[in-house]
Amino acid sequence: MSDIERGIIAMIPRLRRLGAALCRDRSAADDLVQDTVERALARRHLFQNGSLRAWLTTIMLNLYRNERRKLARRPVLVDVNDPAYAAHLGAAASGMDGRRLDTVRALDRLPEDQRIALLLRVVEDCSYAEIAAIQEVAIGTVMSRLARARETLRELTESGSVTPIGKTR
Repeated sequence: MSDIERGIIAMIPRLRRLGAALCRDRSAADDLVQDTVERALARRHLFQNGSLRAWLTTIMLNLYRNERRKLARRPVLVDVNDPAYAAHLGAAASGMDGRRLDTVRALDRLPEDQRIALLLRVVEDCSYAEIAAIQEVAIGTVMSRLARARETLRELTESGSVTPIGKTR
């Protein structure tokens, strides 16, 4: 087993944590991690001496974005008055206190670039330089994305304007 293969295997717990934060669904997160590891192993010859963490995270984010684009093109019809839908929402919220659930809902309302930057910083403890490399932007852009994300989250959670899916205030 090569050094890069050992490094990829060692990164799996971090990838699982980030995958769970992005997908918020264990099964989808596991699929995302598996796809990431498969792609990294298949293309390990393309890795250049740099940050393996940033390389794997970039692969994961690209796969995640591609899947979201693919799903966005598929119509999904949900009857919000269906009791099964309400039960699904209740099951998704079980185990979370109201404040944590509001934070998760507020995260969903952030623009994707801000949400990903915030997750990389808070969940993965990436440095600004690592986030900039992963998102392929300048460090100043990362700083402004994080500042806007934090401010928006603060406003949404403090004002109580975060509403459950399918409801309006």
